[in-house]
Amino acid sequence: MPEGRTLKGKTLEGKTAVVTGGSRGIGRGIVERLCRDGAHVLFNYASSHAAAEDVVRQVGDDGGKVRAMQFDLTEPDAAERLMREAEAELGGLDILVNNAATAFVPTPLADVEPDLFDRVMATDMRSVFVMLQYAARRMRDGGRIVTVSTLNTVHAAPGIAPYAASKGAIEQLTYVAARELGVRGITANVVSPGATDTDLLRGTNPPEALEMAAAMSPLGRLGEPSDVADVVAFLVGPDARWLTGQNVRATGGIT
Repeated sequence: MPEGRTLKGKTLEGKTAVVTGGSRGIGRGIVERLCRDGAHVLFNYASSHAAAEDVVRQVGDDGGKVRAMQFDLTEPDAAERLMREAEAELGGLDILVNNAATAFVPTPLADVEPDLFDRVMATDMRSVFVMLQYAARRMRDGGRIVTVSTLNTVHAAPGIAPYAASKGAIEQLTYVAARELGVRGITANVVSPGATDTDLLRGTNPPEALEMAAAMSPLGRLGEPSDVADVVAFLVGPDARWLTGQNVRATGGIT
């Protein structure tokens, strides 16, 4: 078998992965796909215990290896504790997917209160910094890092200033990680989804906005969590070993 190749369908056999925000939406899709590819996955959730248990049950029924841990990443030490406990549970770290994001009501820039700004930055930026720092110290050589961003870092939209700012920051953190960790064979890439059909998207946008987003794609539809999960699975798998420091815009052609 050529170097870097594995059996189709189990490309991540024997690998361990941490996914943040894995109980719903894109995060859930990523957890399910990585488990299907053979990885042993640990994911965190902030509050939705029932949703997290549903993921564990479904993946377990399909023969996958998965564990959920409750950590609210807005708490100052949560990211560090999550990584420590995950490493102990998994016996090492091969893959890190920074996916967690804070839900908030779109708010004009002039009306953003400091506590909203701080809450978004705590989950969407500070926790990613801490987890990248931990990975830089502890991830096994040849590891894979993927940070989930958004098309809104290049396609500005009203009402999302803290969100867009946090995502722009984590893109830059990931590019720096790619430069610093490449010597150890660790790759670090960004995936920037477009409008993806999740509870978060539907909860923060009126139906007409969703219709307009679907019409903007040459493919004529919203993305599905599995569309993004498949891109992430490629980037953490053996066939993406020569890709690092990249931003894959999984937008269905919107950008």
